[in-house]
Amino acid sequence: MSKKSAWREIVETIVIAVVLALLIRAFVVEAFYIPSSSMVPTLEPGDRILVLKFYYHFTDPKIGDIVVFRFPLDPSKDLIKRIVAVGGDVVRIEGGYLYVNGKRVEEPYVANRDFYNMPPITVPKGFYFVLGDNRPNSEDSRFWGFLPRGNIKGKAVVRYWPPSRIGLVE
Repeated sequence: MSKKSAWREIVETIVIAVVLALLIRAFVVEAFYIPSSSMVPTLEPGDRILVLKFYYHFTDPKIGDIVVFRFPLDPSKDLIKRIVAVGGDVVRIEGGYLYVNGKRVEEPYVANRDFYNMPPITVPKGFYFVLGDNRPNSEDSRFWGFLPRGNIKGKAVVRYWPPSRIGLVE
């Protein structure tokens, strides 16, 4: 094999690897860093997670899913929150407790509760109501409104860093 063909093979291999990596990141899975405490204790600041970007091409987001999305007020920012209500649901918050369609929601993942009150509102079709698990420290649908379906980038599925916290995101 000549030197020229060996170099060409190396360059082609690198180009193919880069293209595959970009396609995987764009359509399959993407890593995200958790910068804030809005999802404590589920996700801690400094955690690194993998998000399945293709997941919602096959199914609709549902209550309980933790999703990464483009922030509706600044689409250059990505946020992560838990879906607590879907289009058609009536949501209210009383004394920090969440009610969906008139029933109080048990939320064992909420360790820090606030005393927030919000009158009943109906989530429009094609939108979601999302909250952080650390309610006193979360900028979420209570403050900026409903999350459009088109802003959702994917479902958080695995925490891969730090090693002591490796596991499924639930």
